[in-house]
Parts: sequence; C-alpha cells; structure tokens
Amino acid sequence: MERTTFGLLFYIRRDKINKKGEAPVFMRLTINGERADASIKRFIEPHAWNSAKGKANEKCRGGKDLNLYLDAISANILRIQRDLELDKKEVSAQIILNRYLGKEQSDRHTLMEVFREHNEKCRALMGINFAPGTVERYDTSLRLVKEFMRKTYKKEDCFLDEVSRQFVEDYELHLKTVRKCSHNTTTRYLANFKKIVRIALAKGWMKKDPFAQIRFHLDPVEREFLEKQELKAMLNKAISIPRLAQVRYIFCFCCLTGLAFTDVQQLKAEHLVADIHGRVWIRKARQKTKNMCNIPLLAEAQKILDRYREHPYCQTHGVLLPVCSNQKMNSYLKELADICGIRKNLSTHLARHTFATLAIEYGMPIDIIAKILGHSNTNMTRHYAKISEANISREMQKIGKILTY
Repeated sequence: MERTTFGLLFYIRRDKINKKGEAPVFMRLTINGERADASIKRFIEPHAWNSAKGKANEKCRGGKDLNLYLDAISANILRIQRDLELDKKEVSAQIILNRYLGKEQSDRHTLMEVFREHNEKCRALMGINFAPGTVERYDTSLRLVKEFMRKTYKKEDCFLDEVSRQFVEDYELHLKTVRKCSHNTTTRYLANFKKIVRIALAKGWMKKDPFAQIRFHLDPVEREFLEKQELKAMLNKAISIPRLAQVRYIFCFCCLTGLAFTDVQQLKAEHLVADIHGRVWIRKARQKTKNMCNIPLLAEAQKILDRYREHPYCQTHGVLLPVCSNQKMNSYLKELADICGIRKNLSTHLARHTFATLAIEYGMPIDIIAKILGHSNTNMTRHYAKISEANISREMQKIGKILTY
C-alpha cells in the first residue's frame, strides 16, 4: 500500500498587510506532494509571528489565544483525514480542506435537510401511516429546533456532525427555560428530535449518536376526570350561547362513549350498527391504533346524535356531529367549566378518562373497558381508569359490615 505523506503548517502573508499593520494567517496542507492553502481568518502583527515554528510568540498580545486556535485547527484536520481513511474514501489536500471549510456539500448533510425530508414524507403519508396530529407535532418540532439554533447558536442550520450531546442538552434547556415546557412535553419534543438523529445514523450521515447514554422518562401525571354529578350538571345546564352548547354536547358524548376526539370528529353513519336485538352500537377502528372500538350507544348519547341529525355541517361533511378543531374545543371547554362551576382543567381527552372512571365505578370489568376504548391490552386501560371516591367509599362500607357484630 502506498505510504501517505502528510504536512500541515501555518504562515503569514507579509504582502497582504491590512490598515492595522497586521498580516493574515494562512494554513498549508500538503498530502503526497499536493498542496492546498486557505486563510484561517485571523491576523497578527508580523513581528509577533515565529516563522520557524509556524506559530505566534506567546509573549506578544493575543499570541497564546491564536496558538490555541491553531492547535484546534490541526486537531480538526487530523480528524477529517482519519474519518476519510476509515470510510475508505479518497484522501487529498483539497478534499480535506473543502470538508474543513464546509464546501463539501455532497457528503455532508444538514440537520434541517433531514428534518424537512422526514416531515415531507410524513405529510405525504398523512391518513395512511400518520395521523394529522402526528404530522403537526413534527412540524412544531422542526420550528422549535430552528428557533433554538437561531437564539443559541445564531444560525439557521448546521451540519449533522455538529449535533453533539452538548447540542441536545442545550436544546433541552431551551425548551424548559425559554419555551417554559414541562418535563413531559420537553421529553416528547426530544423524542421527536431523536427520531431525526436515528434516520441520519441509519444512513451513515452521522458517526456518533448524541443521544447515547441519554434515557427518557415521563413523570407520572394524575389525570383529572368528571365525577358523576359534574357530568350531570354539565348535561342539564341551560346554555344560551350556541357554540358553547354545541361543544358541551360533543364533550358529553365523548364522556358517554369513551371515544377520542379524532374518532368523534370522524364519526359517520356507517359506524352505527344495530345488533339482532335492535340495540345500536358504534363499531369503529381507532384512528390512532386501528384497534376496533365496540361501544353500545346509551340513550343519552343517542339523543345528542339526534339533536344534530339535520345540522348543516353534518349534512355537508357526512358526519354525525359538528366537531370543531381540538384547539377550539379545549378553549371553549375552559369557558364551559366556569359556566358549570367545575373547577377542573377540562380538555377533550379528559372525557375519555371520565368514561373509564365511571365505568370502573359502576363495576364494569377492566377487560371490557379496554375493548370499548379500543386498547390492545388492559395495561393501557389502567392509565385511564381511576379509582373514584365512590369506589373507595363502597369498599370501605363492605369492610365496615364485616367488622360489625
């Protein structure tokens, strides 16, 4: 195998003295007799430069800092040479210099390039492999990473090999301090970002995983739910504002069926099926998991469907309920909570927890609740079903009867 000769030196151009009387510092890379020169964008007074050693006199002003910078350049050049050799790629002075200067665009990919390509694929597969909410979440993640780089590093993009563990830690700090995200929200955004890194690693565009040794964990969250009397109060409350009355009924429908927001939004006549006894069921595959939901339709839920049978929106879109966006629903639910005197942070997802908790309270087995909610196993259902005070009271009364003589 042919032996590779390597040389790197620094020198100043005394013929290019600037107005301050300083000469520019250049580097010269020589490999197998081929030379490549480039400015390092630093200047020094000629008398402060030691030509024999190819570095600054450290006793002169700024000499020590300049020499540290030269050492960093040398280390980077050697790293690039080593990476090229390990990848069995062509090694030449110009190739190494181009990679150091960031001019080698074909081999070096940027973070935003990979992120945008991923999001475009997600958008193309929306409704097939990805829910609209998932696509929106990745778009938000892209926007947050761009915002982070702009504020922290003063740039719009970076090469993948610049994404280090420090980058990840700085991004986490940005999310928690600047964006004021909770721990769990921050963790989800980091998980989205990690997926982009995994794609780059799989394609061989990154050598080191910045997430190595980083383990994600979510803090347990105590989910709220409506008590039986709170749900009744909301159903029976006289509400004169049409938009709030509409959101009230749709929210209560979710509480009575356990359907998630997206599934209620997509609910159509084809999803209503009558059994041999004439009872109406909702049979629909969940948008999120594709698991089938089998839900007997309660009389109160049927009344809500009947209320909107002739609604213009339902007629136009072929759906059973006039459901607005999730953001508007959650916003209007805050107003509803005030009107109904409910001191809880209402959201569309709280309805699903309410259904599961009330079902547990009335003695419905956990495996049946899992079937209704469209869960593949009961472990998932246990996150939704809470033990209410009514359950606790009933069980304590049983103990009381046993102890009574």
